[in-house]
Amino acid sequence: MLLPKFDYHEPATLAEACEVMAELGKRARPLAGGTDLIVNMKKKILAPEHVVSLGRLEELKGIDSYDGTIRIGALMSVAEIAESTEVKGSYAALAHGASVLGSPLIRNLATVAGNLVSARPAADLPPSLMAYGAGVVLRKKDGERFVALEDLIQGPGKTAMEPEELLTHVVLETPPSGCGAAYIKLGTRKALEISLVSVASYVSLDESGGSIASARIVMGAVGPTPLRATSAEKLLMGENPSEQIFERAGEAAALESRPIDDFRGSAEYRRAMVKVLTERTLRAAYGLARDQ
Repeated sequence: MLLPKFDYHEPATLAEACEVMAELGKRARPLAGGTDLIVNMKKKILAPEHVVSLGRLEELKGIDSYDGTIRIGALMSVAEIAESTEVKGSYAALAHGASVLGSPLIRNLATVAGNLVSARPAADLPPSLMAYGAGVVLRKKDGERFVALEDLIQGPGKTAMEPEELLTHVVLETPPSGCGAAYIKLGTRKALEISLVSVASYVSLDESGGSIASARIVMGAVGPTPLRATSAEKLLMGENPSEQIFERAGEAAALESRPIDDFRGSAEYRRAMVKVLTERTLRAAYGLARDQ
């Protein structure tokens, strides 16, 4: 399939890119890895008049540490995230989510920003990033703002971004000691699969290491956006970790999920798997937290 006609722009700096986006607004689409945009253009789902390539923007590459946080550049490829020593060391659930996204070719092209702004319900990176409490920096000509990731994604293909804004960085706080997180993705195949269900869980223990100080559970592919299992999180607070409390949290998370029936699986099956994956990720997250 041929691409529709468009004007191509290749700014050399972030400031220049913001100028172009401010001028073109809704008529333009930014291009990072292109694994979603190009496919949608070929399918005639999108037909922007202008495409603004971000590939030359060195400001959006790499990982920086700053004031108790790390900032992941928007143009970091999924493969780079999966292989990053810093990510694997402190954000194991994110590294795992990146490692199971698509094929090696897709991981080498796809970017962290693209995976977020495409706002696909089954995307692999949002659940683990939300479990770590991630936020994003949105930049435009007149300034920038910080938005929590769970507020950015508003529905399938919909975000809180303004037409002229660019996502420049993902921001994560440095995890405290005594915490752990895990991500599990379930598909009908072992590789190259879109999630049927995915769950990321984060657990932080109190100073004594005996009870759960905080928890986050994020479910993917069982709602229009990644969903926080807030009742399950509240149930865990202050409790001593155990198989029984993890099972109860799994049951609560399943009740909060909003799956649908489609050709890949039934809503009933997806809901049952939310319970199973929640228990497994909580068990794995607690194991990592305890070992710290």
